[in-house]
Amino acid sequence: MGSFVVSLDATVVNVALPAIANDLGGGLAGQQWVANAYLLALGSLILIGGSLGDIFGARRMFSLGVAGFGAVSALCAMSPSIELLVAGRALQGVFGALLTPSALAVIVTAFPPDKRGAAIGSWTAWSGIGTVIGPLAGGWLVDAASWRWIFAINVPFVLVTLGLVAVAVPARSRERPHTPVDWPGAVLTALGLAGPVLALVRQPEVGWGSPQVWGGGLAGIALLGSFVVRQAHAAHPMLPLKLFRRRNFAGGNAQTFVMYAGLSMTFFLLVLFLQQVAGYSALQAGMATMPVTLVMFAFSKQAGALAERFGPRRFMGGGPLVAAVGLAYLTAMDADVDYTREMLPGLLLFALGLAATVAPLTATVLADAGEENAGIASGVNNAVARVAGLLGVAALGALIIAQFNASLERSIGAGGSEAAVALRDARDRGLATLPADQDPRMRAAVTQASVDAYRLGMGSAATLVALGGVLGLVGIQDPRRTVRSDDARGESAASVVAHWRNRNAQV
Repeated sequence: MGSFVVSLDATVVNVALPAIANDLGGGLAGQQWVANAYLLALGSLILIGGSLGDIFGARRMFSLGVAGFGAVSALCAMSPSIELLVAGRALQGVFGALLTPSALAVIVTAFPPDKRGAAIGSWTAWSGIGTVIGPLAGGWLVDAASWRWIFAINVPFVLVTLGLVAVAVPARSRERPHTPVDWPGAVLTALGLAGPVLALVRQPEVGWGSPQVWGGGLAGIALLGSFVVRQAHAAHPMLPLKLFRRRNFAGGNAQTFVMYAGLSMTFFLLVLFLQQVAGYSALQAGMATMPVTLVMFAFSKQAGALAERFGPRRFMGGGPLVAAVGLAYLTAMDADVDYTREMLPGLLLFALGLAATVAPLTATVLADAGEENAGIASGVNNAVARVAGLLGVAALGALIIAQFNASLERSIGAGGSEAAVALRDARDRGLATLPADQDPRMRAAVTQASVDAYRLGMGSAATLVALGGVLGLVGIQDPRRTVRSDDARGESAASVVAHWRNRNAQV
């Protein structure tokens, strides 16, 4: 429920941005910061949120995050100005940074090891529902009532979540001592992550050459370097660097970075292509990708449970490769999309591969970190995924625009003044079609350039997802299976081996 609220809010706001601008003003800059203030605060503070969950208890931080998110949602709904709404969105990001990593840590606390894979699969499935419901429910609320309801609707979900936590989530033992908070490390990681996140958020608007992008990015990287030095020498580090010496933790996060860059590119590019080239409406584009969420919802729990039983390596290696095949299938799409033949089979393959991967990947990273580090492990994995997603989308924008322009130059050359005026908007967007009253040759060239750019972008996403599968096969180790102590009690090692051989023969 708590993660559902966060994923719902992350998607529902985009639908309401025009209505917010009409009501509160602020123009394009105001619209951007309503979305970006949340992303910036969440991405910058998510490591701190995970660390605080380990120190003070995942249940406490999760409850604080959920309650704060609900209270700030009510303030956002009542905001009288665009400035206060942006401030409220930043506070939502702060409480989301407490809530998100603690949600997974709560699962680690509440479920025994042999049930966690299935539980994380269920969490993955239900969280994903929010990304589908968000645009649909948001559009309906904005049209039927007011944009303010997209924030107010969070409050009842929050109240129900707090009630469930009070009943179902075990409290932390009072006898467990608190580790001191690493405040210098917290400041360094917050500012260090803020630099790259802000740079990647601003890049589509100001370009790679802006000091806001390269200056913020370099400053953030320098601060993150200082953070690593601090963690190596601190008596009570916020992020124990020894975690990265654990093969599955390091390998799982490397796979997360590569895969989530590809996944973010996929969803961004596919919806953009369907609307700006294939002629789908926003609602049609959202409905077209719904099979991915439905397959994830149907199979994520089973994938998590099977990975617990048979080991995660084959799922983390094979799943991304299947997903990459699905994405490769989607590269064949043209501007005139035949959904049933050209799109649906690729989406289903992609979704099956994704469902086989996500829950085992998350469970493996948390399991290798141990229960005492579940919060910070979840924070690291979330931060890696979010930064990878922002980086993937930023790189994709530059890639498709470059390919679009190169393809257009090959088709029609530089063109005259009339052509330059007609093509300017298309060049800026990278994926577009020209109106029917334009020259047919130019229209055909722009459409083909858009298709070429789409195919290059989708091929790049498929390559990244496949690389994630290779990293899973090479970098992940299945946990060793041990004989249960109650079966082995009083038996020698030889008799235990003989016992299990006989059992296997009977089976």
